[in-house]
Amino acid sequence: MLMGLNSFVILNPGQAGVLSILGKAREGVLLEGIHLKPPLVSVVDIYDLTVQKFEVPAQSSTKDLQNLSARFAINFRLDPLQVVEIRRKQGTLANIVAKIISPQTQESFKIAAALRTVEEAITKRNELKQDFDDALSQRLEKYGIIVLDTSVVDLEFSPEFAKAVEEKQIAEQRAKRAIYVAQEAEQEAQAEINRAKGKAEAQRLLAETLKAQGGQLVLQKEAIQAWREGGSQMPKVLVIGGEKPPSVPFLFNVGDVEQ
Repeated sequence: MLMGLNSFVILNPGQAGVLSILGKAREGVLLEGIHLKPPLVSVVDIYDLTVQKFEVPAQSSTKDLQNLSARFAINFRLDPLQVVEIRRKQGTLANIVAKIISPQTQESFKIAAALRTVEEAITKRNELKQDFDDALSQRLEKYGIIVLDTSVVDLEFSPEFAKAVEEKQIAEQRAKRAIYVAQEAEQEAQAEINRAKGKAEAQRLLAETLKAQGGQLVLQKEAIQAWREGGSQMPKVLVIGGEKPPSVPFLFNVGDVEQ
C-alpha cells in the first residue's frame, strides 16, 4: 500500500515537476496531471509556474555621480521548458530570488541609472524604468526566468540632492513672485499714466470751452475752484463783468464747477 502511494505524483495546474532518481535529475519536465515514478528511490521537486512577485532593493550612481536608491517590485514566472535546468543550477525558488533575481536587479538598475543624471531620473522616470526592464529581461531570460512586469515602488535621492531641489524650488518661487510684483507695479504705473492723461484731456476740453465763452473765464474758474477747495462757502450764481472795456454781464453757475 505504501509503495503504491509512493509510485505516482499528481501535479496541479500551474505546477511543474522535476523527477530525480537516486539524486540525479532526469530530463523532461513533468507538467500538470498524474505521473508514475519509481518508489523509494525517487523524488519529485515541484515548482510553481504562476506569476511570482518579489520586492528587490537596488542602489546606483547616476551620470552626474549622485547616489540613487530604488525599490522594485518584480513580477515573473519560471519558463516550464527550463525547469529541469533551474533545478540543477539554482534549486529552490528562494535561491532563485536571492542568487539570481536580486543581483541581476542591482546590475540592471546600474545600467539604467548610469545613462542619465539624477534630475533626468525624476523627469524621465518612465524612460528609466523602460531601460531597467529591458536590461533585466535580457539578463534573466538565460536563467529560465520570464519577467512580466516591474514597478518602481520607491525612488530615493541623497540628502544633498534633496536639499538642492528644495532650494531650487524656493528660488523659482521667489523669482515668480518678483516677476508678479514687477508686472503689478508696471500695470499700476500705466494706470496712473492713463489717469493723468484723462485728467489733462478733461482740463484741456474745459479750458477750450471756457475760452470760447470768454478769455478771462479760465482764470476766474480756477480762482473759484481754489476758493472752494480752501473751505469757503461759495454763492450759487456769480455775475461776472466789468466796466472797462465795456462788456455784457455774464451769469456763471458755480455748481458747474463741481461737475
